[in-house]
Amino acid sequence: MKVLVINCGSSSLKYQLFDMTNEEVMVKGLVERIGIEGSRLVQKKDGDEFIIEEPMNNHTEAVGHVFDALVDSENGVISSLDEIEAVGHRVVHGGERFAKSVLIDEDVKKAIEEASKFAPLHNPANMMGLKACEELLPNVPNVAVFDTAFHQSMPANTYLYGIDYKYYEEDGIRKYGFHGTSHNYITNKTAELLGKDVSEVNLISAHLGNGSSITAVKNGKSYDTTMGMTPLEGLVMGTRSGDLDPAVVTYIQEKDGVSPSEMDNILNKKSGVLGVSGVSSDFRDLESAAEEGNERAQYALDMFTTRVKRYIGGYMAELGEVDAIVFTGGIGENSIGLREEMMKGFEQFGIKLDNEANNVRGGEHVVSAEDSTVKVMVVATDEELMIARDTMNLTK
Repeated sequence: MKVLVINCGSSSLKYQLFDMTNEEVMVKGLVERIGIEGSRLVQKKDGDEFIIEEPMNNHTEAVGHVFDALVDSENGVISSLDEIEAVGHRVVHGGERFAKSVLIDEDVKKAIEEASKFAPLHNPANMMGLKACEELLPNVPNVAVFDTAFHQSMPANTYLYGIDYKYYEEDGIRKYGFHGTSHNYITNKTAELLGKDVSEVNLISAHLGNGSSITAVKNGKSYDTTMGMTPLEGLVMGTRSGDLDPAVVTYIQEKDGVSPSEMDNILNKKSGVLGVSGVSSDFRDLESAAEEGNERAQYALDMFTTRVKRYIGGYMAELGEVDAIVFTGGIGENSIGLREEMMKGFEQFGIKLDNEANNVRGGEHVVSAEDSTVKVMVVATDEELMIARDTMNLTK
């Protein structure tokens, strides 16, 4: 069975085509600058690149070029679009309704559009990709895989906010959590690596990248997570502020005459390690700048690692028993130095990193010492494969 996985942003589209017979990635690609001058598709197969530079005014045109690339006589991987048997879509926000992936019908589309109030930048883009696939592949089933679904197992004591309960009842204001597809993949893969049934696993999954979240997993299910009603809550991130006193928002708005939409832009795109350092949202740039003596870059790195420690420690107390602390995502998988820094201080709880074992990037590794009371692991995530698996299981 061949499954196409689509991940649409507001002006971009990432895709992978899987042969689910052996879960092989046949090809992957990225379309950038949709609706903007300079639209470009780059498709990669076996180290080779195939590039299409054509105007793409909307997601329907972009998806059309994706299909052209897939069946291209010289650079494609399938002879006909009829070989695509299902399409899986990453959908950022599913609200309270969706606790698992679903086949898309008119009712599901309406619910996705209703959840757009919580994800105004993401859900409309996800819907554009879905509608484009329905138009161009009218007889192929589509599946929605929600970033929020894995976290619907959280209990009320971890997802409710300390505000008037009517805002939850009337408006659905609560913690939803994100990166759920990644945390779900990590939970299942870690259980497999530990040789345990997933229902018996307690772990702390740290998905760390430009956007970062940590999840406490209890008996294989999400128990608590750092992101909230939106992906803004929690850790300091590349450009997102993470946790802060809510009074900061009203103070800045009143002092500088900032509108709600402008404030939202400040917190999501001009804050985080970029805002603190003034250097970059890329942690590699920050590490280089800090090594050269840039004090603000060092502040940003220290803030990030401190928040990670704070949440890992707190989640250890919430879970009571922890089998593994697992690092994933661009930073979690690849930053040897930051992993070492984030695990400092846990020695008093018997959790010890093996610095030699920690000298790895990506893959699947135990990086803790043999006598560590909790395993510390690096496990590469694969959200696209998780989407492909759910899509196959719902459509085959």
